[in-house]
Amino acid sequence: MAKYKVDITGVNTNELEVLTNEEMIELFKKYQNDHDLEAKEKLINGNLKLVLSILQKYSSRTDNLDDLFQIGVIGLIKAIDNFDLSYGLKLSTYACPMIAGEMRRYLRDNNMLRVSRSLKDLAYKTMQMKEFLTNKNGYVPTYSEIAKELEVPETDVLIAIESTYEPISMYTPIYNDGGDTIYLYEQIEDKKSHDNKEDKMALVMAINDLTKREKDILNNRYIIGKTQMEISKELGLSQAQVSRIESNAIKTLKKILK
Repeated sequence: MAKYKVDITGVNTNELEVLTNEEMIELFKKYQNDHDLEAKEKLINGNLKLVLSILQKYSSRTDNLDDLFQIGVIGLIKAIDNFDLSYGLKLSTYACPMIAGEMRRYLRDNNMLRVSRSLKDLAYKTMQMKEFLTNKNGYVPTYSEIAKELEVPETDVLIAIESTYEPISMYTPIYNDGGDTIYLYEQIEDKKSHDNKEDKMALVMAINDLTKREKDILNNRYIIGKTQMEISKELGLSQAQVSRIESNAIKTLKKILK
């Protein structure tokens, strides 16, 4: 049995269960046909080594392997919820990209900007000089005056000060009059959008050619973010039927947009 050098709190990674393909097929049938949550639990636990193997590729990019492992498990659960036996694929083939995608997204979203030591030192000296000159002259000095006293270019002072600011989310609300909230990203011009009007119009026209059921399923999957299993319960269809409708709708869009 392979041994893994990644330590996860509360998990003995060398004793994780591994399911055979036949065992997984039977468990998927129980989960998808009978909504057997115990079967789903066994599928998750029986594929944790898959998460672990992918985790090793990203272990050098974070100090918090526990969190990254949990994020990988979320990707595994999404894969299990959306897996379609009718395609004849192994779960690992379908799940690996989803697990890796969740991990990459987490690392991207939690990658705080790292400020160099020299910038931190200059920012500290700038704030000290600002306080000194304010007390000495009785007014707040300009960054140009501070740079002159520190004998460094003004641009270096400005960059150092800006490096101390916390990053702000694109989804930070910047205005609310009691109605709809306006977010920061809505006020940032997308220069590319002016060049993509024809593409957007073509997409809208292509979507209009879909059936109402196809539109509803794509909206639930990619706008609202529901799983195929959740949609199947709402529409009274099997997960396999939802998967086929979704797949056919996407093929139709690709064909029209070629």
